[in-house]
Amino acid sequence: MSFIKKPNITHPDLPRNAIGLTLRDYEGSMSTLCAGCGHDSVSSAIMQAYFELSVEPHRVAKVSGIGCSSKTPTYFLGGAHGFNSVHGRMPSIATGANAANRELQYIGVSGDGDSLSIGLGQFSHAIRRNVNMLYMLENNGVYGLTKGQFSASADKGSKAKKGDANAYSPIDPALLAISLGCTFVGRSFSGDKEHLVPLIKSAISHSGFSLLDIISPCVTFNDHEGSTKSYAHTREHMRETVYADFVGQHEEIVTRSKPGEYRQVTMHDGSRVGLRRVDENYDPTDRISAISYIEKYRAEGAVVTGLLYVEESSEDMHTILGSTDQALCNVPYDKLNPGAEALKRIQSRWR
Repeated sequence: MSFIKKPNITHPDLPRNAIGLTLRDYEGSMSTLCAGCGHDSVSSAIMQAYFELSVEPHRVAKVSGIGCSSKTPTYFLGGAHGFNSVHGRMPSIATGANAANRELQYIGVSGDGDSLSIGLGQFSHAIRRNVNMLYMLENNGVYGLTKGQFSASADKGSKAKKGDANAYSPIDPALLAISLGCTFVGRSFSGDKEHLVPLIKSAISHSGFSLLDIISPCVTFNDHEGSTKSYAHTREHMRETVYADFVGQHEEIVTRSKPGEYRQVTMHDGSRVGLRRVDENYDPTDRISAISYIEKYRAEGAVVTGLLYVEESSEDMHTILGSTDQALCNVPYDKLNPGAEALKRIQSRWR
C-alpha cells in the first residue's frame, strides 16, 4: 500500500461540482498496483461518481479487508475516513461503524477472495442486516497477492497462467446476494467506465446494502487466453440487461427512450435511477426472474451486466432496529450509559 501523495498541482480551469470541488479533490495516494490493473479503473470510476454527486469526501467512510482490492481505498478520496481491517472481516467493521455513526456514507471495497472465501459468512450477514453501504467487490478470479491461485469466483474449466484448469464450480456473488435478499445488485466491468459510473452513483443513493460485482481483470495472473476473467473474454461475453443512468433530486430529465423502454425507480433520498431496457425480457425488480435470467446466461458463458436487481422500498439496519435518528457517536454519555439501575430494569424483561 502506498502513502505517497500525488503532486498538489491543480489547473485553475478544472471543472467544479456543485460544492466547488474539482475531481482532484477526490483523489488519493499514488497507486502501487500493477500497471493496467482493473482495480485502478474502478478507483477512477468511484472518484468520478462521488465528484458528480457533490459529496464532501469527509462525509464518506471507506473500509476494506486484505488483498489487492483492499489496498485500493488508499487511492481514492484521500479526505475520507478509512479503516483497513483483517482478511474477510470488513463487513463487521462497516456494520459497527454504521451503527455508531449513521450520518456518514459507507463504501466497502473487497475482492472475490476476501468476500467469497474467508469472509463469506460476514458478507452474507451484512446483506441480511441490510447495512446501508456500497459494497464494491472487485472480482478477478485469483489471489493476486499470493501469486495467482484460483479464487472461489473462478469459473470451472478456466485456466491459470501456468495452464492448470480450475476443477470447482464458482460462487457467483450477484446470484448469492439476490438469493440472500440484497436490495440492490449490479454487475459491471472495470473497462467500461461509462457503464460503471452511473451504476455506482445509483448504488450510493440506495438506502440499504448495495452490491456491485465488478469484473476487474488481473493483468499479471489472469489476463491470458483460457481465463474467463480476462479483458478479452469479458468484452466478448458481456450481455447487458438494463442500463442504469442516474438523475439527481433537482436535475431536469432531458432525454427519453422510446415509450415503454424507459422507466424510473425513485430512491429514498428523492433521486431517481433511470432504467433503459436493453433486453426486453428482463425485469430488475423481479427477484425470481432475475435469478433465472442470470443462471440461464451463465450456463451459456455470458457475463450478465447492468442493474440486476433493485428493491424499490427497503428498510435498512437502523430502521429494522428502530435506532435513534441521532448518530450514536453524538449521543451524550449519560444517555448511552444511564447507570446500573437502568441496566437492571432492562435485564428484568428477559427473566
